[in-house]
Amino acid sequence: QVRLVESGGGLVKEGGSLRLSCGAPGTITSTFRGDTMGWYRQAPGKQREMVAMASRESTDYADSVKGRFTISRDVNKKMVILQMNSLRPEDTAVYYCNLVRYGQTHWGEGRLVTVSS
Repeated sequence: QVRLVESGGGLVKEGGSLRLSCGAPGTITSTFRGDTMGWYRQAPGKQREMVAMASRESTDYADSVKGRFTISRDVNKKMVILQMNSLRPEDTAVYYCNLVRYGQTHWGEGRLVTVSS
């Protein structure tokens, strides 16, 4: 099991911004280069959904966050950062870091993001 360290999130008013970070400490650079890493979220009563993922070659976003969220990779720090702008109440959810390595999926414990109207 890969240890994922999450930080960020919290409470913000509609239209505000928050940042989520997720790192995989202890990962060697060559391994991280092959990883796909990003964030999913799960709102109360809903299924978990992909928010944004980043690999060495590309990034992928849910349609609902395109133009508002930006994911970036820091290879030296072995982490991804999700910058969330123009937040909406419907973005309220628990956000889970996700790492895909050698075909196996690993999850973080989750960070709560609450957007008030």
